[in-house]
Amino acid sequence: MGDFGQTVKTINDAVNGVVWGVPALILLIGTGILMTVLTKGFQFRRFGHMWSATIGKLFHKEGGVRKSHDSNSVSQFQALCTALSATIGTGNIVGVAVAITSGGPGAIFWMWIAAVLGMMTNYSENVLGIFFRRRNEKGEWSGGAMYYLRDGVGRMKYGKQVGKVLAVCFSVFAIVASFGIGNMGQAASITESINTLVKPAVVESAGTVPGEEAALPEGAAETAPAETGGASAETARIGTVNLVTGIALIVLLSLVILGGLKRIATTNERIVPFMAVFFILGSLVIIFMNITKVPAAFGAIFRGAFDFRAAAGGTAGAIIANAMTWGFKRGVFSNEAGLGSSVMVHSASNVKEPVVQGLWGIFEVFADTIIVCTCTALVILTSGVVDLETGASVSGASKLGLATEAFTKSFGTFGGIFIAVAVCLFAFTTILGWSYYGTKAWEYLFGTKSTVVYKVIFIAMVMLSAVMNVELAIDLSDTFNGLMAIPNLIGVVCLSGLVVRITRNYSDRVIDGKNRSLTPMYSAFEDVQKEQEARKD
Repeated sequence: MGDFGQTVKTINDAVNGVVWGVPALILLIGTGILMTVLTKGFQFRRFGHMWSATIGKLFHKEGGVRKSHDSNSVSQFQALCTALSATIGTGNIVGVAVAITSGGPGAIFWMWIAAVLGMMTNYSENVLGIFFRRRNEKGEWSGGAMYYLRDGVGRMKYGKQVGKVLAVCFSVFAIVASFGIGNMGQAASITESINTLVKPAVVESAGTVPGEEAALPEGAAETAPAETGGASAETARIGTVNLVTGIALIVLLSLVILGGLKRIATTNERIVPFMAVFFILGSLVIIFMNITKVPAAFGAIFRGAFDFRAAAGGTAGAIIANAMTWGFKRGVFSNEAGLGSSVMVHSASNVKEPVVQGLWGIFEVFADTIIVCTCTALVILTSGVVDLETGASVSGASKLGLATEAFTKSFGTFGGIFIAVAVCLFAFTTILGWSYYGTKAWEYLFGTKSTVVYKVIFIAMVMLSAVMNVELAIDLSDTFNGLMAIPNLIGVVCLSGLVVRITRNYSDRVIDGKNRSLTPMYSAFEDVQKEQEARKD
């Protein structure tokens, strides 16, 4: 069984290298460039309208931004919060640390570029998601890449069977990814964080000072059995904490996930804004504490991305290419633009105009990467925990350890607690968001009534990840997470012309007011088009 597991790992590593390799990144970034060009830089030209049509209406009672009057849909803001619950996760902390240590400070610049281009990819996904969504047996909206692949690409010449196959592939990839990246990986992060919080308390209760070894009884020798006993006690402690954490997660997740999208959306609407503000404010405090180092941090970012004089030397050119690769990779992994995941919940919005939900998609990427990831990057770069020239960790810490070190250096012991709490909140809401993605993919393949089966399996997997080593399962799901992008981007590219027409229709009617008598492009289906036209809002 060990040989089989190693074989699977070897094959998965090879596939993962392709799925998350340079060719795939070119496809992801290239799609963003394509949509930016075709829409004439819509995310730049219409940024002000995006802001006023989304966050600007957050405190207005009308328009269904905060509350949906349709019992079978969620509000636009709830859709955003649920989408952000899945994208704002451990990748915003760990992913940024990996980008800096692996690609240098210059990787952050290319992460920003990935986000700017990803705004249009996410926008396009959401426009298509709303345009091709249909109501399921319960009257709820069902949309996502599988629907615009089947009903959009499927309408093209020779595309009927291709669209169906791509839709099935996307759904299978999404289900597998939801179990790993959206479930076990997040649950493992929660148990790890809780263990770091509980360990000092346990050690202290045993009569020792955190960080110091317990004194041996007088005359006692440091024997191997004693060390083994200590290790056994520690293993038992970790096992107990993980078991309790797993049980608690199952109870909490069952209460939310089995309640359906409405309960998931309501929960995320309450948690996501709080956790985002909590993390941003904590980061800003550290940044202002190190305000004199901020210019040097930005200098390192731009120098690492644009030092063409050094690039002429060849070796430094490779360093810049490495910064681009890691910046793009972690940027895409963080905001998920191009993967087709968040469009499934955006499609459940009560919105009428496809473009409006697309605007929320632009804000989603902006909030996730431009705001949250930048906060993490500046905390790390101004705290003195990395070399500003190379991005190498000064202490040798990596991933979550590096971020924890940066916060601890400024906040002391509270810094470790801060990061642990942030990781738990980020990971918990990510599980909620991905539970919905997997549910919709399962629904597409097996029908609405069978989704309870998926939910039960999904919740049970949380306990598995809390008490077992599921590294291989997480690695496999990471590959499937990337595989989701292939059919999704094929759909976006094939239907790019339709996105442009819908965007132009909205701009002429609503933004510019050139032709308010134009028939709105609400849906690809006549019955849904009429339903939306009959709405009074």
